[in-house]
Amino acid sequence: MRVLMTAFARRQIRETSRYIYREFGRNSRDKFLLKVDEAKRLLATNPYIGPVEPLLSNFPTTYRSMVVARLNKMVYRIMDDHIEIADFWDCRREPGALAAEIK
Repeated sequence: MRVLMTAFARRQIRETSRYIYREFGRNSRDKFLLKVDEAKRLLATNPYIGPVEPLLSNFPTTYRSMVVARLNKMVYRIMDDHIEIADFWDCRREPGALAAEIK
């Protein structure tokens, strides 16, 4: 199954990778981006691997999530012909603020 990413999710990953680069260097950033790519490949073959995201259970669409790095979570939904990565959360943030970002 194809894995597509919203512009918002791409922006969140880009911001996170910039932060990691500034704080921890190129090697850490590269490892992080490798984990993101591995998670996307895993989703393509196992779309139901992530549990239903409890913070988004009141939405009409079912959102699932999977931890990509220790403090980062990829939020996605399964569509008819593809998987859409809707957001990329820094789990250190307040949960209500994270859930409010999903459209």
